[in-house]
Amino acid sequence: MYNPDRLKKIISSPVMYLILRLVLGGIFILSGSLKLMDTYKFAKILYDYGILPDYLINIVSIGLPVIEILAGTGLLFNMKYSLELITVMLFLFVGVLWFGILNDLNIDCGCFSSDEIIEQGSLYKALYRDFIFITISVFLFVSRRINKKNIPKFLFNYYK
Repeated sequence: MYNPDRLKKIISSPVMYLILRLVLGGIFILSGSLKLMDTYKFAKILYDYGILPDYLINIVSIGLPVIEILAGTGLLFNMKYSLELITVMLFLFVGVLWFGILNDLNIDCGCFSSDEIIEQGSLYKALYRDFIFITISVFLFVSRRINKKNIPKFLFNYYK
């Protein structure tokens, strides 16, 4: 049964905010790090999508993972605009995955490891996973908005 008081308690929980912030930040650090370890394979995945012009593929294959790592680290330390940047990237990733699905591409999603398509079986699972990450991001936005005056400063260090 729906209980609005329980929902508000969950959303206003500083522990839940901290845990989800660390999880989402850690996921982005992991994802970016794995891509940086093999930029050649990530560049090949970008090429296979066929979205970017050839001259941007190498730049994006290095730049995007660096941005993911920086945004993930920023979220770990609750730095300003890191959650916003991660949310924008998540919507970008959903768009790219949706493009791959609509064009019936049988390629790796490019999310984590270069062999992920074998383990996942399709781009749909990566898309669903990104929707879960977007849900976490929305939860963090709502929680931050509700609690910016009631949470210890180490959790909301830039919202005074």
